[in-house]
Amino acid sequence: MKKIKIVLMSFLLAGVFSCTTEDLNPALDQNKEANGGITNVDNLYAVIKGAYSRMTGSGYYGRDLIVTNEVRTDNCFSNGNSGRFTTQAGFAYSNTTGFFWDDAYRVIESANLIINTDLSQLEGDQEYGLHLQGQAYAIRALAHFDLLKQYGQKHVTGGVTPGGIPYVTTYLSNQSTQEELFPPRNTIEEVRVKLFEDLEMAFNLMEDTGDTNFFSKYAAKALEARVAVYFEMWDTAVDAAEEVIDNGGYAIVPAENYVASFESDGGSNIIFELEFNSTDNLGGNSLGYIYRTTGGGSYGDVQVIDEVADIFEDTDVRGLFDGTNGILGYEGDMLRNIGKYPDNQGYDNVPLLRYEELILNYAEALLNTGGDALTQLNKIPANRGASLYAEATIENILMERRKELMFEGFRFEDLVRTGNDIVKYSIQQNFTETIPYGDSRLAWAIPLAEMDANSSMIQNKGY
Repeated sequence: MKKIKIVLMSFLLAGVFSCTTEDLNPALDQNKEANGGITNVDNLYAVIKGAYSRMTGSGYYGRDLIVTNEVRTDNCFSNGNSGRFTTQAGFAYSNTTGFFWDDAYRVIESANLIINTDLSQLEGDQEYGLHLQGQAYAIRALAHFDLLKQYGQKHVTGGVTPGGIPYVTTYLSNQSTQEELFPPRNTIEEVRVKLFEDLEMAFNLMEDTGDTNFFSKYAAKALEARVAVYFEMWDTAVDAAEEVIDNGGYAIVPAENYVASFESDGGSNIIFELEFNSTDNLGGNSLGYIYRTTGGGSYGDVQVIDEVADIFEDTDVRGLFDGTNGILGYEGDMLRNIGKYPDNQGYDNVPLLRYEELILNYAEALLNTGGDALTQLNKIPANRGASLYAEATIENILMERRKELMFEGFRFEDLVRTGNDIVKYSIQQNFTETIPYGDSRLAWAIPLAEMDANSSMIQNKGY
């Protein structure tokens, strides 16, 4: 019987645990039971490291997910220098392109192995084991949320039913049921409920470790605030954001340190980031390599639309600089992301949860609940050398999000979740005309290989 690709990813852990966690290969997708190799809580640490490593791959947060959600917007386009990302930027993708589907479900499989392990049967620190399970719940929520945003039908008019994605919570074994082997799509509402259940478990199980390379208690709350904003659960977003603000000890990076903050790891504004280093660098598949040419030695396909320079004031540290010392700069006559992910070999850590984003989520939630959104909104430009806003509106919040989070993969989601069209306003954009809100191209196709393997799967509208 042919199994669904989602779950063809049991890990051969025997032998892995004799290695260091740095040697862990997260791609050991062998059709073999893993549970027998887990005898100690420390073994779960190796599995969680594997899940984080999977997320750093170029097909996921190492490059593609972030870049695709920039080149489909009013921020960037693909100039086709090496032939990369023109398909995504032109909204010309099809069901033969899997994107990060497999990567995300492999991350989920690792998380499920940890969550479904009976800690009472393991040697070692049980409290630490609970903390690791809390991380696994947060990872599982993040991966499913990413899948929902890219493959779900929430913003597609007349989309398929059910329009969510399979929310996988079991680790496969020889005793797995037919539905576990061939999971159907959940509804969007079912996915929403499961996301918040996982995030609540994550918060309750984890400690506040202060290690930004791993999910922590308040990182789970920061992710909860992001998810709540996406679903317009404004009271929940306010509560989650305030939990982080009141207890997390984070701070907005001041203007004088803003550009430099992307050249270093950690920092007062980092809630959670994925670790990259010279040992597991992505080289030519890294974010820096696709954003810049660095004298012609990199791909440099992702170019900034010329008009983007006009949205920044001259005093704004996020704006246009005269060379290579800022966020925006020119390489020849091409406007580039110069400052974020500056190492073209991919040694830079990739922040997934920054305090500045949390504050903007908080401002948007306050705007929708009658709170003081303006004070929160103005905390960002006040620390960037930019003019303060006279009024908190959704337009102003979205503009500030665009300025602050540019090149980090938020813009496409921000436009779609607020019901905006993807406007064709520059000849440089790869698509030929405005993509209206509700268009089927706002969601990716379920990969053809998945459709062939899983008789329960329903393809998205338009594919």
